[in-house]
Amino acid sequence: MTESRPDLVLYGSPLSPFLRKAAGVCLTKGVAYEVEGVNIFAPPPWFLDISPMKRIPVLRDRSVAEEGLAGTIPDSSAICAYIEKKHPAPALYPADPMAYGEALFIEEFADTSLAMAGGLGIFRPIFFAMSKGEEPGLEKARDAWASQLPPIFDILEKRLDGRAFFAGDALSIADITVACVLMQIALVAEMPLDRWPGLAAHYAAMRALPAIAQPYAAAEKIVRKALPEPFDLT
Repeated sequence: MTESRPDLVLYGSPLSPFLRKAAGVCLTKGVAYEVEGVNIFAPPPWFLDISPMKRIPVLRDRSVAEEGLAGTIPDSSAICAYIEKKHPAPALYPADPMAYGEALFIEEFADTSLAMAGGLGIFRPIFFAMSKGEEPGLEKARDAWASQLPPIFDILEKRLDGRAFFAGDALSIADITVACVLMQIALVAEMPLDRWPGLAAHYAAMRALPAIAQPYAAAEKIVRKALPEPFDLT
């Protein structure tokens, strides 16, 4: 007898913080899933059919359809909202309207501003170059760390305001998203957060959660083949 496959499939790579965000939601909720690798730089034609923005991840729910466009959802935010709707417990979107709005804002802020500065500014110039046998773009990465990230960290520190969670009094999509994107930087660079003690405490607490640590470990295993130790950008 063959073992049954989980309904949920995430197409992409553990190197994507957005895939790890969706994986973290699944793990927090105890929902089985699997990851099917897709090279976003040379994606197969079938993937382009289900990813109109040519990005990862894309979710397939096999209980809806095993192939084709049906049963697929592109974009990590849409994916996480779908998983929440299908598997509502434990809730990762606050019931309180204001906290709900704050959670959605922080998720978007991390997916855009933080991801641009940390991913495009630091992760890509370092890892992409080294994975091709080239010198890492440390000058660009140091500039991103020194000039682009501090204002973003200031905003996150202020919004967190010393609390354990960004929105409401429990773990939410906001906390998972911020942690996953910050850990994208940590894959390639040391990340001292002494100037932002609230954010530092939040980051440490999130990193310790198995639902966040497990997908990160898969990414770190890949990165360490090209980069044995993170760089000091200070």
